[in-house]
Amino acid sequence: MKHFRLLVLGNGVSAYGSYLNMVALNVFVYDVTGSALAAGLFMAVRLGTSVGAGFVSGRLVSAYDRKRLIIGADLGQALALLVLLLAPEAGRISLLYCLAVVTGGCSTLSQVALRSSIPEIVGAEHRTRANSLLVTGRSLAMIAGFASAGVVVAQLGYTAAFVLDAGTFLVSASVLLVLPIRTRARSEGSGGAEEGAPGAGRRSVRLLWAGAPVLMAMIAVRAVDGLGSSSHNVALPVYSSLLDPDHPATFISQFWATWAVGTIIAQQVLARHNRRTGRTLGERAFAVGACVMSGAFIIVFSGLPTVPALATSLLAGAADGVTEVVYVSRLQLVPDEQRGRLFGLSASAENAGFGLGMLVSGSLLESFSPFQVVASLHGLAIVLCLALLTLLVLRRSPAGTGRLREAGDAAVQEGRG
Repeated sequence: MKHFRLLVLGNGVSAYGSYLNMVALNVFVYDVTGSALAAGLFMAVRLGTSVGAGFVSGRLVSAYDRKRLIIGADLGQALALLVLLLAPEAGRISLLYCLAVVTGGCSTLSQVALRSSIPEIVGAEHRTRANSLLVTGRSLAMIAGFASAGVVVAQLGYTAAFVLDAGTFLVSASVLLVLPIRTRARSEGSGGAEEGAPGAGRRSVRLLWAGAPVLMAMIAVRAVDGLGSSSHNVALPVYSSLLDPDHPATFISQFWATWAVGTIIAQQVLARHNRRTGRTLGERAFAVGACVMSGAFIIVFSGLPTVPALATSLLAGAADGVTEVVYVSRLQLVPDEQRGRLFGLSASAENAGFGLGMLVSGSLLESFSPFQVVASLHGLAIVLCLALLTLLVLRRSPAGTGRLREAGDAAVQEGRG
């Protein structure tokens, strides 16, 4: 885990750059073009590229070295930012949309490649702990990125913000470059366990097929979760303005900081549970956690006083952190040769849900209150979670999925040699 902690540090630095990028670039697009439509189009291009990149990334991480793909994605984003900085002002507008394509595609590729690689880097038995560390690093990066973006842009300007952003991607690529880690099952690159084990490929296919209904249902839940997440992202500025018209940013910053703290607390609890019991939470915990998360987000927008609302956002962050780790850890049980495509499908579904939700939420807020919009879209997620929970009960998941989980661990271990 020593090498992996360094990877988490590099990934956290890169995530900080991404969150800084998210704020600085959107404001920059609006300043350069003077058009809200152009700013919206920039976000649409970036999200649309992320959706398409999920399918392409799944194929790439199944065929090529994942470590090199992550390094290439980081370098691609850094180069794109530097090209934007060096370009003459007259050509920057068209380059902005090229940048949206590069950042959207590279960020998705990096995410799919890293998630697919975790069992091979740390071992299947440590994947939950590793996923918790990654989520914790990203949560801290989110707090730092959102908190510093306004200060960096206001005090130092866009050039400094983009140079800093490009530097974070270069740091991430450099850290990964020097780490002696393996990101693919040994058999795929060196003719090991899978090639020498008769029927291993058929066992992998049977394992994937046995869990397919549950896996597809979990991916569908994540897509609808994206729909719900976009609703509270879009509704939050409106709701904050209603709470305090003179200082609308106050509740937004409090909300996201508390949410991130809740996520970090959840990771500590998960890590201790995993160390103490040696067991990971399963599909039922994912479904229950997603219900709690969506319910908590709905309550936040119900008009509660500030302190209870922030306490509920803490609960939402904790539930969000749990579902993230359980979900990723469950998908990582799939044999290595199918894992990349599955994570690619997942990335496309999540990004598509979020992008669609941005459009739907923006339209609904013209006629309905923030609470009604958030309640309707997160309510849809709750309905789907309850349907998944019903499916798991009908399948008698404690025995069936428990054996499937153990078989998956064995398959990944066997692939690692």
